Order: sequence, then C-alpha cells, then structure tokens
Amino acid sequence: MANLKVGVFVDAENIKYNGGYNMRYDVLRHFATRNDDELLRLNAYIAFDPERTREDPDYARKAYAYQNSLRDFGWKVIVKNAKRYTDEFGNTNTKANSDLELAVDALLQGENLDSILLLSGDGDFLPLVTALQNRGCRVELLAFNNVSKELTRQVDAYYSGFLIPDLVPISYEPRNEWGKPGSCVRGYCTKWFPDKGYGFLNFIREINGNLWITDSRNPDSPWESVFCHVNELSDEVKAEDLMNRDTLVEFYVQESGQKEDGLVAQNVRPVQLFTR
Repeated sequence: MANLKVGVFVDAENIKYNGGYNMRYDVLRHFATRNDDELLRLNAYIAFDPERTREDPDYARKAYAYQNSLRDFGWKVIVKNAKRYTDEFGNTNTKANSDLELAVDALLQGENLDSILLLSGDGDFLPLVTALQNRGCRVELLAFNNVSKELTRQVDAYYSGFLIPDLVPISYEPRNEWGKPGSCVRGYCTKWFPDKGYGFLNFIREINGNLWITDSRNPDSPWESVFCHVNELSDEVKAEDLMNRDTLVEFYVQESGQKEDGLVAQNVRPVQLFTR
C-alpha cells in the first residue's frame, strides 16, 4: 500500500485553552507520521498580541520563543494578530480567531493531501470536515476537553490527546518515562466488576500505526491492559463512573507481584490538566 500524503492543521488557541497547554509539537509530529506516511503540511495557527508585546517584555519573550520552537520542529506558523474591541460598557476585549484562515488553507491544500489531522474541538469546523471528506480526503481529529460531539462523530477517527504518550506532560512528573514501571500514564477502563471490586484499565504503551488494535492480547497492539483494584481509586473517581468511556484517568503503572509480566494500577485519579 502506497504511503498517504498527510497534513496537520492545529487550532492552537482552542487546544491550549481546552486541556492541551504545553502540548509537545515534536510528539504530535511523530503521531502524525505513525503510519510512515508522507508529511506534506504542518500548519499551526496561533494568536499574537502586538500591543501587549510593547507593554509586557516577558510576554514578548515567551511568545517569540514559542513561535521559534515550533519552527525548529518543522511547523509553519500562521500568526493571527489579536484585535481589541471596546463594548458599550467600556470593557476591552481581545479577539484573535484563526478559524477562517485554517479552513481556507485546509480546503486549498487538501487538494494535494490524502489525509488530514485536525487539532481542535470547535464544532464550527464541521462543514470543513464534511467538505474535505466529500473531496475524498480522510479526516482525523485530535483534541482534549470541550470537544464537539458532532465533530467526533463526523470525522473518520477521533483521538483524545490525553491518551497519546507524552503529548501533554504530567505536571507533577517532569521526568516521567511513560509506560515503564513506576511511571504515570493516562487511560480508560475497559472492564469493571462491581461485585468483585476490580477491573482493567487500558493505556497506549507506544505510538505506532496499530492504534486501531485495542485488544491488548494481540501482540501487534500498542495498548496495554492493567489490573486495577477498587482500593486504588481516589475519592474523586467512582467505580460507576469508570464504565463511561469518556472517563479518563491518570495512574501509576507497577509490576504485578502475582502475575508474571503483569501490570497493576496504583493511585487512580481523574486526569489532571496542566494549566497556565
């Protein structure tokens, strides 16, 4: 099978304010090429406040450093300058929306692409997704919180960014080695037995092209199954909530003392966001 031509379009402001703050763009690039496809477009649409740079040197330094770091990873940075508006009550609001630029670029550049990875949870992109699919382009979605349900149902595949290894850091584990014993990972519950007080959690061990093989018993699957006892659930996690596929948890992975090559989950708690 010939390699596909792939493009990635990132609504950076939507991602940043909905759980993806400090997202690693090098890991995202690795995720986008997990099938050894040809990566043609890497577009990141970010907001920039020129007026604030004149008032806040620290903001200017961080903003320029952020843009340069993306370029170092091979991304084309499309900057949308923020505009200030004063409402009838005298309140000043700042707005910098790149939705239109992203949509136009995706439609035009999509003519030369076989697959597009869109990063945004904004339901306003639903017509864009439909248009790209009608042109024969496969559209995948990656987002974190506040994701439009209509958008996830329309795309060809949806991935929660929280589940992708190392895509967003574990704030309290800066040297985390994802998937290794003692590390902290994110996953979800696949089975829970309330009468027995235990169940099983799944997490992605590594990024590869077989993410669709979710059965961890398959040797080609990148997913790992972990035993979890009810005593390891924090107060914020209720056993009944685990049966909801949308419930994502963070937990530590440890080697099992009872099963060879087995893993157990410890200190299971809701996904903690890395906030600004």
